[in-house]
Amino acid sequence: MLKHSTFLIGTLIGTFSLFSSSENYRQKTGVASRTRFEVTSIKANGSGSPAHFIDYSDPSRLRVTNEWVKELIEFAYEVQAFQISGGPAWINSSRYDIDAKVDDSIAAEFQKLPIERREVQMRLMLQSLLADRFGLRLGYRTKEVPVYTLVVAKSGPKLTPAASSSAAPADGRVSSAHQGPMIMTSVGRIAAKDMPLSSLAEVLERQPELGSRLVVDQTGLKGKYDFTLQFAPDGARLMHGANSEPSVREQALTSSGPSIFTAIQEQLGLKLELAKGAVQTLVIENIEQPSEN
Repeated sequence: MLKHSTFLIGTLIGTFSLFSSSENYRQKTGVASRTRFEVTSIKANGSGSPAHFIDYSDPSRLRVTNEWVKELIEFAYEVQAFQISGGPAWINSSRYDIDAKVDDSIAAEFQKLPIERREVQMRLMLQSLLADRFGLRLGYRTKEVPVYTLVVAKSGPKLTPAASSSAAPADGRVSSAHQGPMIMTSVGRIAAKDMPLSSLAEVLERQPELGSRLVVDQTGLKGKYDFTLQFAPDGARLMHGANSEPSVREQALTSSGPSIFTAIQEQLGLKLELAKGAVQTLVIENIEQPSEN
């Protein structure tokens, strides 16, 4: 995606490391091993629909609808597109539906997990699925790139501690689970229920206004919160980015309000600052189109 220097704020601070790997997941969550799905159905999707999603709200299964393979890799390894290199052109054009189920006993254990740990386990299992069915083999490299750190603004945080509610936010694309804790996004809007700020950082880094830069939560706030962030989307970025449906372009060009950077500070009491990070990147050494079943 294009970078837009108008939106770069804050000062350059020290370099730190960001790594997204299976071993790092296990260290963070206590997941001891990578469980595999018991039954997996993979089918090509030629519908031409712009709608696509990854759903793990049901602890017994992972459902993928109309996703590109590169986006599956992004989700599985918790990286952004710029952190993946190599591979054939079809990983950005061929779309698939996947219905992957786990054993009943494992589903019962997943039901007991907090949503964050369930997400980690689903990512790990998708890594195994990509290796088994797509023949994915990766190499790893580290490079230093500009990133954003999410910090508390001088005015202090303006956040509401999470309420015991499973009500969904207003219309938008689900980027987390459909039930319980969730973050939902639409053009110029991010709404969350019962989510940590680390999840906000992950959603922010996928907003086109940030130019595909990683966002690192350095607020030091460990609780879970309900919040809504509303901002004017960058129409130029959306028109040149991947999400370029006519309705999205029209909404972006007619929206008004603060930039995402101003909105974060005014509405949440947080701030994005520019820094440098040593980021792990993935190099696709092998991948194959799967046989359908």
